[in-house]
Amino acid sequence: MTDLERQNKEIVLRFNREALEQGKIDVVNEIIGEDFVNHTMPGSPKGPQGIIDFITNVLHKGLKNIVVDIHDQVVEGDKVVTRKTIRGVHTDVFMGIKPGGTEVSVQIIDIVTLKDGKYTDHWGLRDIQDVINKSSN
Repeated sequence: MTDLERQNKEIVLRFNREALEQGKIDVVNEIIGEDFVNHTMPGSPKGPQGIIDFITNVLHKGLKNIVVDIHDQVVEGDKVVTRKTIRGVHTDVFMGIKPGGTEVSVQIIDIVTLKDGKYTDHWGLRDIQDVINKSSN
């Protein structure tokens, strides 16, 4: 693994721990590039704002006591692939799903491209079946 690959992996780990898990918006502004494109959420604003909106209005609004479990990371050049689980207590509407008040998990595979220490692109797959199964309908 090159120094750049090691650095990119650490940036992605930091994003998951500090931005997603802890909701630190200053970290989002530091890590997400101004021209960042989230290919997983078409129509989302470019740059940090789209991620800030997701973290604030979806993730931390719908789930409490969030934990991000990193299972695998593969890094090659400017790309980092992460297989992870986001867990939390479903206390409010999350991705259009009514809360069930129980701990739920979302299985995710992310691909992130970085340049000069900042996210430039993101693609992801999410499995929210556990949230659906445990919702109050």
